[in-house]
Amino acid sequence: MSLNSVPSGTPLEEKMVRFGLGSSTDEAELTSATPVALYATYNDKIRPLLDAVDKLRQLKVMKEGIELPTIVVVGDQSSGKSSVLESLAGISLPRGIGICTRVPLVMRLQQHSSPDPELHLEFNNKEVPTDEAHVAQAIEEATKEIAGDSKGISHTPITLVVKKKSVPDLTMVDLPGITRVPVRGQPEDIYEQISNIIMEYITPKESIILNVLSATVDFPTCESIRMSQRVDRTGERTLAVVTKADQAPEGLLEKVTADDVNIGLGYVCVRNRIGEESYEEARSEEKKLFESHLLLSKINKSIVGIPVLAQKLVQIQATSLGKCLPDIVRKINQKLSSNVSELNKLPKHLSNVADAMTAFMQIIGSAKESLKKILIRGEFDEYPKKKDMHCTARMADMLNGYSKELDRVSKDSAAKFLMEETKVLEEAKGIELPNFLPRTAFLGILQRRVKEISNTPVEFVEKVWNYIESVVVHVLTFHSESYPQLQSCTRRAALNLILKMKDQSVDRVIEIAEMEKLTDYTCNPKYMSKWSKLIAQLPSFMENFKSYNKFVIQDVGEVEVEHLRGYHQAMLEQAFDMRMRIIAYWEIVLQRLVDNLALHLVFSVQNLVNREMEKEIVNELMGPSGRGIERLLEESPSVATKRERLNQSIKLLRECKEVLGNIMDRIEAPNHSVDVGF
Repeated sequence: MSLNSVPSGTPLEEKMVRFGLGSSTDEAELTSATPVALYATYNDKIRPLLDAVDKLRQLKVMKEGIELPTIVVVGDQSSGKSSVLESLAGISLPRGIGICTRVPLVMRLQQHSSPDPELHLEFNNKEVPTDEAHVAQAIEEATKEIAGDSKGISHTPITLVVKKKSVPDLTMVDLPGITRVPVRGQPEDIYEQISNIIMEYITPKESIILNVLSATVDFPTCESIRMSQRVDRTGERTLAVVTKADQAPEGLLEKVTADDVNIGLGYVCVRNRIGEESYEEARSEEKKLFESHLLLSKINKSIVGIPVLAQKLVQIQATSLGKCLPDIVRKINQKLSSNVSELNKLPKHLSNVADAMTAFMQIIGSAKESLKKILIRGEFDEYPKKKDMHCTARMADMLNGYSKELDRVSKDSAAKFLMEETKVLEEAKGIELPNFLPRTAFLGILQRRVKEISNTPVEFVEKVWNYIESVVVHVLTFHSESYPQLQSCTRRAALNLILKMKDQSVDRVIEIAEMEKLTDYTCNPKYMSKWSKLIAQLPSFMENFKSYNKFVIQDVGEVEVEHLRGYHQAMLEQAFDMRMRIIAYWEIVLQRLVDNLALHLVFSVQNLVNREMEKEIVNELMGPSGRGIERLLEESPSVATKRERLNQSIKLLRECKEVLGNIMDRIEAPNHSVDVGF
C-alpha cells in the first residue's frame, strides 16, 4: 500500500478503531489484571504501530515539525515519579538526593516472550547494552556523558529499551522533576531550565501528560499541575497518578473524585515498591492495601493499582495512535513534497565551465524573454497582480501625463492679450512694407516658449528610465536569484547600461528642443487649417474690441482688450495674426515633442532588450573587473547550506514514509503472515 494513498482523516482512523486501537477499555478488563501480567490483551495489536512511532522518534522526525503521540511523565521532585516508572518497567532507575533525571529519558517497554530480559541504551548515535542489575549505573554514565558531571540538565534525550516478559507495550518520556530551589552544584536558573524542557514536551496537542502527584500534598499547589493546565486547560489529555496512597489515605477518595484540577483522563492511585520488596511482592501488597484498608478500600477498583495504570496507559496510547497516525502520514507527505519541490528549484550544482556557460545563457535568455514580454509586447502573464510590472501600460500612462503637463506649463495667459506680440513687433520694425510679419518676431516668441517648457521633457525621460531601471533590475535579480555570484554582476551591468541610455535620451530631448528653437517649419496641413479658423476671428475682433472691455477668443478664452485701444489698427491686426499663428504652430510643436520622445523611448527600449543588455552583461562578467564564467562554479554558502539541509530532510522523510508504509500495509492486509491481531 502506498503511503501517498492514505488520506488524512477518517478512513484510516476508522480502520484502526475497528481493529481495537481506538476503542475504550472495558472496566472489567482493567480490574481483572493480575499482579504478574501488566500488559494489555491487545498489546500485540499496537506493538507494530508503537514500533513505527518509536522508529520515527529515533529518526528525529520531530525536528521537521511533525509531532508524535507521546506519553510524557511529569511531576514535582520527590513525587514518586521514578517509582511509578520502575513499577511499570520492573527495573531500578537512578536514585539519590536532588534531581535524578537530568535529561529526557525515553522508555520503550516491549513485551517479550523470552524469560531473559534484554536492555540497552541509545544515545549520541550509539547503542550500549546493559542488564537489570546495572541499568541505573548505565543511565547515570550516559547522563554524565550528555549533561556533564555537575548537576545541570540537558535537552538531549537518552532512550532506554526494555524487552521483558510481563511489561506493557508502552513508550514514555520521563522528564526531570520540578524543583524551585537550586541545590549546590545546580545552576541558579534550574527551575527555568526544567520548565523549558517540560513545556517543550507537553505543549504539542499530540502529547499525553502523565502527571505524577503525591497523596501527601494538595493537588492544586503542585507545580506540575500548573504547567499541564497551561497547555491542557480542560485536562482532556492529562492522566494523574497518585503515589504514596498508603502514607496519606485520609481524604484521598474525595480528592480523586472531586477533581478540583481538571484531570480529564482520570486518576489512578498506586502503592509503590517499598524497601527490598520484589515487584511481584509489591503488586501483591498493593492489591491487599486497596482491598482491606478502611479508607482506601472505598476507592473504585477501576482506578487503583499499577496493573490498572498499565492498562489505562496502553488504552490511551492506542487511542492516541489511532487519532494521530493519519495526520502524521499526511504531514510527512506534505513536507516531503514541499522539500522536493524546493530542492528542484535550486540551481543545478555547476562543476565545470561548460555547465556554467549553459546556466549563464539560460539565465540571460529567460530574463531577456521576460523583458520582451513586459517592456515590448505588453504581456504580463508572469506578473498578473503586480501592476507596476505591466510596463507598456505604465509607460503609456506616463506619456499621457507628460503630454498633459506640457500643455499645462505652456498654456497661454489671457491677461494683457496681444501685449507681448505688439512689443515684439515694435522692436522688429524696419524699412520695409508695413503689411509683412517680421519672421524674427515670430521666432523670438517661439524660442521663449520652447525655453519655458524645455525642463519638462528632460524630467519625463529621467522618470521613464528610472522606472525601466527598476523593472530590469527586478527581472534580472529574479532570474539569477539562485546565483548570487552572478546577481551583483548583472545588476551592475544593468545600472551602467541604463545610466548610459538615460544620458543619451536626455541629450536627445535637448537636441529636439534646440531644433524647435532654431526654425519654424511644418508641412502638417493642420497648421494652415487651424490658423485659418483662428484668423477668421480678426474682423469681428477689430470691429468690436473698442465697444467691449472683454472678448472671447477661440483657444485663448475670455480676454481683456481695453488696454489695446491706444494702438494703431495695422499693429493690432499684425499682433492678432501673429498670436493665431503661434497658437496654431504651438500645437504642432507640442505634438512633435510628445511623438518624437515616444518613438525614441520605444526604439531605445528595443535596443536595450534585444541588443545592448546581453552585450553589457557579458562585458561586465568577462571584463577586467570580473573573474569570468568561472565565478558561477562557486556555489554561495547559503545555497550550499540550503541544499544540504533539504537533502537531509528528504532522506529522513523518505525513511519515515517507508516505516509508515510498512505498517499501513499490515493494517490494509489482515491476512498478512505476521499476526498483529488485525
